[in-house]
Amino acid sequence: MKAGFTGLKGKEISLISIVLMAATIILWSWEKTPGLTAFPPPQKPLQLSSDHLKRMGESNTRTTSKKEVKENILSSVSDEEPKHEKILEAGKSHGIQTFSTPTSEAKRNDAKVEKTSKLEEHKEDFFMNSPQISSSIGRDDNNWNNATEIKACNYAKGKWVPDDNRPLYSGFGCKQWLSSMWACRMMQRTDFAYEKLRWQPKDCKMEEFESSKFFKRLQNKTLAFVGDSLGRQQFQSLMCMATGGEEKPDVEDVGSEYGLVLAEGNARPNGWAYRFPSTNTTILYYWSAILCDVEPIDVNNPQTDYAMHLDRPAAFLREYLHKFDVLVLNTGHHWNRGKLNANKWVMHVGGVPNTDKKLAVIWGAKNLTIHSVVSWVNSQLPKYPGLKAFFRSISPRHFFGGDWNTGGSCDNTKPMSVGKEILEEESSDPVAANAVKGTGIKLLDITGLSQLRDEGHISRFSLTAQPGVQDCLHWCLPGVPDTWNEILFAQI
Repeated sequence: MKAGFTGLKGKEISLISIVLMAATIILWSWEKTPGLTAFPPPQKPLQLSSDHLKRMGESNTRTTSKKEVKENILSSVSDEEPKHEKILEAGKSHGIQTFSTPTSEAKRNDAKVEKTSKLEEHKEDFFMNSPQISSSIGRDDNNWNNATEIKACNYAKGKWVPDDNRPLYSGFGCKQWLSSMWACRMMQRTDFAYEKLRWQPKDCKMEEFESSKFFKRLQNKTLAFVGDSLGRQQFQSLMCMATGGEEKPDVEDVGSEYGLVLAEGNARPNGWAYRFPSTNTTILYYWSAILCDVEPIDVNNPQTDYAMHLDRPAAFLREYLHKFDVLVLNTGHHWNRGKLNANKWVMHVGGVPNTDKKLAVIWGAKNLTIHSVVSWVNSQLPKYPGLKAFFRSISPRHFFGGDWNTGGSCDNTKPMSVGKEILEEESSDPVAANAVKGTGIKLLDITGLSQLRDEGHISRFSLTAQPGVQDCLHWCLPGVPDTWNEILFAQI
């Protein structure tokens, strides 16, 4: 009994000692930080599984009707279009609103402080409702994550810097791919400083274009440009960059596989497709100036008008999308009343002639088409998970003192952009930027950086130039479109 009693007493003493030590530590901690218990324990952020987010996204898609989508697009037009119109007349303003000056920098800093405080107040709401972030959470890696990509490197921000290693191909060469009307070294131009500039993104380094890397990355793949003549310039630029401007007799013309053949009575086919047999890489271009479907109203009448279906993508896209691994879309400058009248295009929506007065306005129709095409391509991405789709923002014009047919000119030959920067976070093309927001389509944002290059256009140096008529829309090659392809390459 005595031994048992002694053992029990020892245990009790040990327990009492532990309790006293714990109490001492607690009291000491309280004296040091008396308000500690006033704060709740840290909360883990709300985490939703990718399956749950996907179901939420599918539910939201199902509950949004086509009518609602159309109304949402049209309601945003009034905010986007004034900015977009400035792009078409970029030469008048030189894109000065994006330059860094002491005054603007001070205002930007003040605005940044105010913006930061507001973001802190509403950061939880922002996280859950941001279209870029919410649409990218749980998305398959094969699709593009707009928000993450911008954080990694916003290629639209930066400046032009001199580079003696430019151009990437000879302006006298590349005759196999480059149209003579765009090869400024083959024309009357005598200054070539525009060839010696390289785009340098801010706060990041852009991957340098190398032909070997390009073909390795595009092995057994097809890259397609679909758009207007600026898209054709980008296509020809890439062909020259990929070959270094050298003759490639082994390259195969595979246009017939995509219906790109010369039709009777046409000066040229609707596009071209070339295959490099060493890596089975195909690069093609299809001319679709407005991206929407265009078809004759009366096939038996040679003088018929043509229905432009604003809410229907071009037939070429619907037929051949499954063959593409990289798709680059663009449109912009054909959306004017003169082009519509000259081509006998009549707006159609839902398969019938348009009666909506809002759509009768050119920029309203263009906005609806861009959103519709992007939405359609986005809807196809689950079927083709390897497809990388881009929408290229609009290429700016630089007409001074008038338009192309009223004496407008762009005679400057001195690069005006060296030492000036694009610092804005938002794209200079809000229509394109808003269309791709929250989708798997990536914005190829080239508008701001191209605004700085008014000296890079063909200007008065065309072989067929007429007095008082200058080309301040298309670019000299080699030139600015090469940079578009460098940015594209860096993101493929």
